[in-house]
Amino acid sequence: MKKGLMFCITIMLLLSSACNPSNNSVENVTVSKGAETSQTNTASEHESETDESIIPKNTAEYCDGVWTNLDSETEKFLYGTWKVEKLLGFANLYNDASEYPTGQKIIGDEFIIKKDFFSSKGLKNYKDYQHELKNPIYRLEFICYNSDSFYRLFKTDPDPLNININDKVKYIVINDSSTKLGIPLSFFIVNNDRVILLLEATSFELKKA
Repeated sequence: MKKGLMFCITIMLLLSSACNPSNNSVENVTVSKGAETSQTNTASEHESETDESIIPKNTAEYCDGVWTNLDSETEKFLYGTWKVEKLLGFANLYNDASEYPTGQKIIGDEFIIKKDFFSSKGLKNYKDYQHELKNPIYRLEFICYNSDSFYRLFKTDPDPLNININDKVKYIVINDSSTKLGIPLSFFIVNNDRVILLLEATSFELKKA
């Protein structure tokens, strides 16, 4: 009887010992999955932050056509004497009176933009771009709110022009007040901080003289 009882106790102890490693294994697996989930969440949060940094703040797909006179802030920034500082690039489609793509001889030339007077006679190497207007009509035609909408409208790579993803770009044209006709010079104003001259298809960075 005693031998039988001892045998049963021994069997129970062996079974109990065999079950414990299995339980520990399950606990270990559970902890491992938790750590894995935590790492996944951290990676997802990091990816989300990265994505937000490259999304345009204004997600307008197309530029706004406004066709208005210049606002006072733009006038204050634009009016003055400007010097052509450097060549930036070319539109994908071009029609240009200068020697496309390498012969632009206007670096260092100056021209004048005033409310009642405009002169580009300082661009002395290109007759087609020499104009002098009294009471010119400056028109704000388009506003682009990001580089994608800018490219859709102007078919010009924004990178060589240093136009970044969230830059606001205004497109300005000039008309002769007597004939109402436009002249083949126009401007991009970037964030009311930079001015880019367009000679039809060629773009130049300007610097206030």
